[in-house]
Amino acid sequence: MDEMIRHTGVVRSVNGHMAHVEITQTSACSACKARSMCMSAESQQKEMDCVMLEAMQPGDEVEVEVRERLAWKAVLLAYILPFVVMMGLIAVLDYMTDWSEAVVGTLSLCGIALYYIGLSVFKHRLQKEFSFTARKK
Repeated sequence: MDEMIRHTGVVRSVNGHMAHVEITQTSACSACKARSMCMSAESQQKEMDCVMLEAMQPGDEVEVEVRERLAWKAVLLAYILPFVVMMGLIAVLDYMTDWSEAVVGTLSLCGIALYYIGLSVFKHRLQKEFSFTARKK
């Protein structure tokens, strides 16, 4: 069965079947008993749009869910594939041409920029696949 990642949040606004939810994302060390002494505990407010599984009103406390598989896919698309593109371009351009390292590095960075532009072209398709859901707590 597909595992779910869950966070507790508060509905800020409702628009049709979508809810704008604010969650508090905490770092791993925020649960540590010694966090008051080391001051490294961090938490951030995040806002996201979620598909409502039931009727909600602003101010409702909700649980936001996303499939863990989708989280790994997002990491793959956002971090791993661009790294592979960059390293692949560096390897190919360095091997196939006699261009300077500065030119090869610049072209590999341009390749990453094109990769992210390509992702933005498919933004709407990706948003449909990477949807968060919200249910009342």
